[in-house]
Amino acid sequence: MFPGKEQTKGMTRSTSSFSRFFPLKNLWMGFGFLLIILFFIVPVFRLILLSLTEEGAVSLSNYSEVLKEEQTWITVKNTLYIVIGSTLVSLILGIAMAWVIAYLNISGKKWMQLFIFLPFIIPSYITTLAWVQFFSGNGPIAAVLHMLPGDWKLPNLYSIGGIIFILGLSHYPLVYLLTVEVFRKIPLELEQAAQTCGAKRGTIIRKVILPLALPGICSGGMLAFLSNLDNFGIPAFLGIPANIRVLSTYIYEEVVGFGPAAFARAAVLSILLGAIALIGLSIQWLLLRRSRVIETVKRDKEPRIHLSLKWKRLIEIAIWAFLLFTSFVPFVSMGTTSLIKAYGLPFQLENLSLENYRYILFSDPKTMSAISNSMKLAILTTIVSLIVGTAIAYLRYKSPNRWTKLVELFVTIPYALPGTVFALSMIFSWMQPLPGWNPGIYGSIWILIIAYITRFIILQVRGSYTALTQVEPSIEEAARTSGAKPLVKWRRILMPLLLPGIIGGALLVFLTSLTELTVSSLLWSTGAETVGVVIFNYEQAGYTTYSTAFSSLIVLGILFGSFLFISLEKVWRRKVLKQNDSA
Repeated sequence: MFPGKEQTKGMTRSTSSFSRFFPLKNLWMGFGFLLIILFFIVPVFRLILLSLTEEGAVSLSNYSEVLKEEQTWITVKNTLYIVIGSTLVSLILGIAMAWVIAYLNISGKKWMQLFIFLPFIIPSYITTLAWVQFFSGNGPIAAVLHMLPGDWKLPNLYSIGGIIFILGLSHYPLVYLLTVEVFRKIPLELEQAAQTCGAKRGTIIRKVILPLALPGICSGGMLAFLSNLDNFGIPAFLGIPANIRVLSTYIYEEVVGFGPAAFARAAVLSILLGAIALIGLSIQWLLLRRSRVIETVKRDKEPRIHLSLKWKRLIEIAIWAFLLFTSFVPFVSMGTTSLIKAYGLPFQLENLSLENYRYILFSDPKTMSAISNSMKLAILTTIVSLIVGTAIAYLRYKSPNRWTKLVELFVTIPYALPGTVFALSMIFSWMQPLPGWNPGIYGSIWILIIAYITRFIILQVRGSYTALTQVEPSIEEAARTSGAKPLVKWRRILMPLLLPGIIGGALLVFLTSLTELTVSSLLWSTGAETVGVVIFNYEQAGYTTYSTAFSSLIVLGILFGSFLFISLEKVWRRKVLKQNDSA
């Protein structure tokens, strides 16, 4: 992709003839690199610059003013309590579930994994609504408590504990995903050697398995930490009504307040939020430096602990009870609330109606406009990310030099930043891209398009790069040796092999864009509302039945799309295998 020494030996005549166009190639590469800097680096630079500017001069007065306020430190303390607490919940649940799935001889693991990922697939603000309805005065928990003797009170989700609980449940799948693979790669011989030396199962877990699994645990824990820090929906839905601020919601309140120094104050708060993220990454780096990475070459999917039938059944019942309680029942509770005529009425036949669905689909123009906007944004973001992201991944795979690594780093920065910080950087960058010039991007749907593509393109890059690494290089070499032209090589050979992985990345980009809230909450404008913004506004205005009805439709749409994708992927794999067998 970028200038470098020719690494192939024996240049062919066609290669040398191409060298006359080398200056033109360099021009395109330079232009592409400038675009990457403009879209991915300049916004962050403008954010930092604004936090250090006072009346056109470089100054630390913004930091001095914000850091002197007691509310700032209360907010920082709340943020640290909530993020650390929810990360610990995610770690405990994720590690425990990964160990059970990787080590025990229980049945139904594929279905268990589907329910494990359900809280992560569904947008967190919808998950929050589901839990609020689950623990509401008319919910199933209230009905059970009324039947018990004594004066039982419902848990208060509008609290720091409630926010920690839901954040932890929403992000433990991240810890599970990265830890379960590491557990399966730990050499069985090490565990057998420890058993031979007389070590008990608890000692083996504490002194052998967990230290060797530390890289996966740290990576999953850091993803959960950054996701909890970045999350806006859960603290906004539960914290704002209870006057519990975290940095992400405090930044939002500053920006929507439109005070004289709102943007400068928000920029300073964004730097504080970014600093916490950097501290977390530094702790992960220190832990990984001390870890011992010993893995087998292949994943071992065979269970390593064989339970008796009695214990096997008890553990299966316990896991399914936990999964149904955390991944299914709250959404059923949310769905039942969406059918009630007015919020607060008991769930009885005479109180049930489809009026809420009729209203959001046919009476309120904002909901259909939001669905249309979100679909357009998601489709456009997916198409651009699919083309550009796959191209970056291909160049990164074929030319792993310092330039392509730098491009990948630049593309990763917007996704690594907390969402509110990134949204602010987009405002500062596109409100006036050049001094005195306002192209009208800020305040229109175009800033959402730019923000979505910039933030989510890395998901496609990672998905496409993973797909490329799974294709044997000799296949492409054989096609080139046989005289296949580049277009034929891609259409007939590479695309059938790469398509499932590339489409998997595209699906992740699409679903993330379709239900995004954090960035949209600061960048939306009248006529450019998204699905997340409308649900958030419904809930903030007290229209709970409308927000639950709209959320239920979104959940059904996501589940239908996910099952459709899985089915199509299976059909495609069978088709590719059939073609390979016939060849």
